[in-house]
Amino acid sequence: MSRKDKVREFLISRRAHLTPEQAGLPDSGGERRVPGLRREEVAVLAGVSVDYYTQLERGDIGGASESVLNAIARALQLDDVEREYLFDLARTTAKASRGRRPARTSVRASVRRVLDNLAVPAVVINARHDLIAANLMGRALFAMQFEAEKPNLARFIFLDPRARDFYADWPLARSMTAAMLRLAAGRDPLDSDLTALIGELSTLSPQFRADWAEHEVHEHRTGQKVYRHPEVGEIDVTFDVFELPGEPGLSVCTYSVDTGSASADKFAILATWAATQGFENRHRTGAARGQEPAE
Repeated sequence: MSRKDKVREFLISRRAHLTPEQAGLPDSGGERRVPGLRREEVAVLAGVSVDYYTQLERGDIGGASESVLNAIARALQLDDVEREYLFDLARTTAKASRGRRPARTSVRASVRRVLDNLAVPAVVINARHDLIAANLMGRALFAMQFEAEKPNLARFIFLDPRARDFYADWPLARSMTAAMLRLAAGRDPLDSDLTALIGELSTLSPQFRADWAEHEVHEHRTGQKVYRHPEVGEIDVTFDVFELPGEPGLSVCTYSVDTGSASADKFAILATWAATQGFENRHRTGAARGQEPAE
């Protein structure tokens, strides 16, 4: 899909989700050919001409000023993540490529030492949702995902039938993952590996195609998840995501539980189970079979 197509479909999808009532506009009545706001209504709300907004929605957004983009974001009631995605799309391909670095697939030794000293499960992921590194508990929590030669959370969610049981809310896990991949694709449209992953998922997963077509964008920061681990049962965790200083594109995800809770007991069982599985050496490579340790 071209960059113009991404702009067009994103803007159309956002105005389709917004009713005149939500936008504070009088409903003129009559049947609407499309759901949500009309182009002329968005133009009025943004303070631009209908012709200019139509031009933007057709994908000619590269020359739009910051004030215009902010006005469009306000008119469509975009949240912070959606607004960031709109600004990413507005950047030209030349600007997007300037200073681009290859996606990281390893972490430095000092980061591994930090991971190993964390008392909670922790993993390192990149924008493609590759599992780059993990501590012992992280390796145990995502043991099924690490079975792959190149562990990737998105592939597991959409292509591995076990994901339906592992995630207590599998539809939500799917939609959020597709939305995070769309945000990543907007930030770096020249990431050929990310593009290949999206193409692979689109080809192999009808669920991914449906979720991708929603044009949602999302950034994971913190929240609650419920996993159904095959060895210890259901675990209710709080996740927190931290960007790694000095490691562009990599984030540490930690998973904690309330002290004294049933999930805390499950974590204790998970730690005991992990110690019997020989993860101590394998988790240091950052992945399962076939990946070299990071320097």
